[in-house]
Amino acid sequence: MNITKSHPYIKYPGNVHFECSLCALCCGDTETNVRKILLLKKEAEEISKKTQRDIESFAEKTDDKAPYVYVMKKTKNSKCVFLKEKLCTIYDIRPLICKFYPFKIDNLGNQHYRFSYTKECPGMGKGSQLKKTFFKILFSEFITSMKKNNS
Repeated sequence: MNITKSHPYIKYPGNVHFECSLCALCCGDTETNVRKILLLKKEAEEISKKTQRDIESFAEKTDDKAPYVYVMKKTKNSKCVFLKEKLCTIYDIRPLICKFYPFKIDNLGNQHYRFSYTKECPGMGKGSQLKKTFFKILFSEFITSMKKNNS
């Protein structure tokens, strides 16, 4: 992914209300969705370092989702291996894809990006309306993670 210093065009969803309900639905498969928790190389390395576990113990390689190179393993009940009693045990270093949920960002090319979201999340439609600033902060985290991953 080529990230330049030019100003990107970002399409934000309008009139979106969201408040996390701490249900942990985002941390694994549901009846209608097989969730792939994708990891950047640097994210997997950081998780490995902080948890003192080999990457292979919590993730497996994937080569179809660049720039992501790993996908998080799941437990027998199809939840993330780092989920314990509906709490993330690596919350402070959780992957970008987890920070974004229920939102995702699509790179449309030519410095054009689009935010979208899943209506599957029970927190959608609840809470206060999200401002453009919310998405700008997410986009900034995205850019920072991509730059860090490419260094």
